[in-house]
Amino acid sequence: MMSAVLILLWTINLVQPYVPQAAGVWVFPPVNFTLTVSALARVILRWKPNPSQEQRNYTIRYDVKILSPVPKEYDTKKTYSIQTVALHNGFSAHVRTLLLHNDLEMRSAWVKAKLPPPPGAPETSVTNLSCVTHVTVSSTVALRCTWLPGRGAPKDTKYFLFYRYETYTEECQDYVKDEWHRNTECSFATTRIDPEGIDNLIVIHVNGSSKYAAIKPFQQLFNQNAIEKVNVPRNVTVFLEQNDLLATWEKPMSLFRKECFEYEFYLLNLKSRNKQILKIPSNEFRLQIDVTSRYSVQIRANHHTCCTRGFWSDWSESIYVGPNKLENPIAWILTVLCVFTCCTFLLVAMICKVNHVWSKLFPPVPTPSNKFRDPFPNEYERARTCTSETETEFGSFTEDLTCSVLDDSIF
Repeated sequence: MMSAVLILLWTINLVQPYVPQAAGVWVFPPVNFTLTVSALARVILRWKPNPSQEQRNYTIRYDVKILSPVPKEYDTKKTYSIQTVALHNGFSAHVRTLLLHNDLEMRSAWVKAKLPPPPGAPETSVTNLSCVTHVTVSSTVALRCTWLPGRGAPKDTKYFLFYRYETYTEECQDYVKDEWHRNTECSFATTRIDPEGIDNLIVIHVNGSSKYAAIKPFQQLFNQNAIEKVNVPRNVTVFLEQNDLLATWEKPMSLFRKECFEYEFYLLNLKSRNKQILKIPSNEFRLQIDVTSRYSVQIRANHHTCCTRGFWSDWSESIYVGPNKLENPIAWILTVLCVFTCCTFLLVAMICKVNHVWSKLFPPVPTPSNKFRDPFPNEYERARTCTSETETEFGSFTEDLTCSVLDDSIF
């Protein structure tokens, strides 16, 4: 009989929640624990206090443990919690009651809830998703995202991208396609992203469709400042003051204060080709230099203290300072080509002259013979004709004789 009583007591202790031995206080787990997806990558955890829990002057809190996709644990007085997480691999969480009584913290058993992953064939979701933002001239935020199709995605897959910022969700309308006409890039010229927002999350959701397979959706969260490509510093001015180089500029186009930026200063000595990249916390700079050299200066910017660091801006256009004028490279190349061409032409001409190439390539045109005799030749022409004909017919001996007769008749 005694053994049966012990077994019964042991069974009762098993089914009751774990409670420290403190004045007979029982701690019961919450009830009606649910998970609800209310927006892209947004899940609401809700529960209710256990009606069996005594409501004396106890302090009751709730311990929440996120198991997946990203482990996280915290406690709260509320009976709900809102989490922003990527849900393409599902979601799992536990919750339990915490009761504070006489400086003791007592816990109930865990209550569990789970969201299954959305359906889709393996390796059909997008991969290598990356996004970048920048502040436009109109002080709005532009967004561009790129990705690669999943290895298992059929060739007829059509991907569709959505972004969510706080409570606003929008689908992309401007896509770039790959060779199979699948969307692989999306651009928003303007968005509802707050240009003054600090470390807020941007939710990117990409789903798809195909005739041959169910395309698994994919979600990724981005810190809005971490993916911002900062604009180039404006109105950069560089000049020399005695032996110092002085540079000033204005902060990039942004709604953040100028104290929120840091800069990199790129200095190239065009004479020695030495390079320097210096980090500058403000928008002005002074450096002692060799005043006999000419320098090239560029500046770029990034976030500093106000928010998460983003992508460095592009370098500003090169500004040159120093005594030596920088040669125009195109003009210099054309001048060298001109001189080289002239020298080559003169050299070829000299070689041709020395080797009589011109006379071989372009022999003189012979004078056409006159088949009709002039009826009234003058004496000189008659003498020359006679001499020529005599040379042809009689040779050198008769040439002397004929020429002497002609000389007598002419002179």
